[in-house]
Amino acid sequence: MEPYRIKAVEPIPFTTREQRERALARVHHNLFGLRADEVTIDLLTDSGTGALSAAQLAAGAAADESYAGSASFHRFHDVVRRLTGCPYVLPVHQGRAAERILFSALLEPGRITLSNTHFDTTRANVELLGGEARDLPCAAAGDLDSAEPFKGNIDLDRLAVALTGPDAARVALVVMTLTNNGGGGQPVSMDNLARAAALCRAHGVPLVLDAARFAENAWLVTRREPAWRGRSPRAAAEHAFGLADGCLMSAKKDGIAHIGGFLALRDPGLARRCEILLIATEGFSTYGGLAGRDLEMVAQGLTEATEPDYLRSREEAAGYLAGLVRAAGVDLVEPPGLHALYLNAGRLLPHVPPHRYPGHALACRLYTEGGIRSVELGSLYLGAEDEHGTPVRTAPYELLRLALPRRVYTQGHLDHVGRVLRDVAERAGSVGGYRIVEQPPVLRHFGARLAPVPV
Repeated sequence: MEPYRIKAVEPIPFTTREQRERALARVHHNLFGLRADEVTIDLLTDSGTGALSAAQLAAGAAADESYAGSASFHRFHDVVRRLTGCPYVLPVHQGRAAERILFSALLEPGRITLSNTHFDTTRANVELLGGEARDLPCAAAGDLDSAEPFKGNIDLDRLAVALTGPDAARVALVVMTLTNNGGGGQPVSMDNLARAAALCRAHGVPLVLDAARFAENAWLVTRREPAWRGRSPRAAAEHAFGLADGCLMSAKKDGIAHIGGFLALRDPGLARRCEILLIATEGFSTYGGLAGRDLEMVAQGLTEATEPDYLRSREEAAGYLAGLVRAAGVDLVEPPGLHALYLNAGRLLPHVPPHRYPGHALACRLYTEGGIRSVELGSLYLGAEDEHGTPVRTAPYELLRLALPRRVYTQGHLDHVGRVLRDVAERAGSVGGYRIVEQPPVLRHFGARLAPVPV
């Protein structure tokens, strides 16, 4: 059972199918545009959607809101420093701010970042600065059905080639994403991270962790990596941070907070350059765009996120929902992680071609059938078309992500998701695709307008 009891409740909206169809048409079939009160079960993201603990609320109420040098900042700084081992800690309002600041300090046009997989905003921040983001996922990541425990790993052979090949001088940094969100929420092993760190040190390239889900990665390391079995997730997390030159984090995930993040570094010169950018664009270096109460809630959340009972409950909830997905006859990226399940929409809807976005088609049908909001991770997210709508790039897999907010939904809510998915899967042949009517130049999945294409 969950290692907590519920002290406050919030009503969730129940709508009719007709209301949901009208809402989806109003937002041009992009689920990001829906009002929250039009969604019954919201699995769009696990970012900033978790439930705060009583201890977090109490810490927020006692916060110091001084502009500079508040006691809340010093508590936040000490918690992050003890966790990461990095002496220079810069608070930011969320992870993408840390990305922008760090990349602005390190990247120039033509420089390269390497990663096990860049997520959407990470890639966008690299490309907006004229850089090139290259993904080097391990070979096991290509088999969605295998039980390989660490599909989030970086390909060490390809990393070594990139660091020694003709483009080596252009490589600015390596970003390891823990867990690998763009790669199906799969964890990175400690052995892989240590070997990647050794390669980076040997070639003088900084290694930075995208640590948004560091605690969940640490938990899976202690569950799946023989050398770490029986160790605490806190010890695994501290060891992982110790292998890197720094980290950036959206605390809206494993900080279990509604807003916040940080950039933590070891290099004093780089930290100073980043601090100047922080002050110019986010806020003074002891608040970084956050209120004191946010700093307090993040500090407390970072301590709660590595508690074994909490992480065990995350794993069990994800496993329970994975069982419902399989029972509905739908394949998913195996083995399931903690923060989300990734459904193989391309396999469920083989009649919907990639440029008609089967993942998005499944997301829209789950919403109209049961008020469930989710997000596509496929060719709408990663693909591209020419001016005539002809695909020039498609995603390697057409996935749908069901993200699990922290401490929010109960087993009854997950049962509803399973029932709706089963009903949709039984009539999968009736699900049609979508075409893009209008799209922004970057991160198109957030703002694209789409129209249905009949089966």
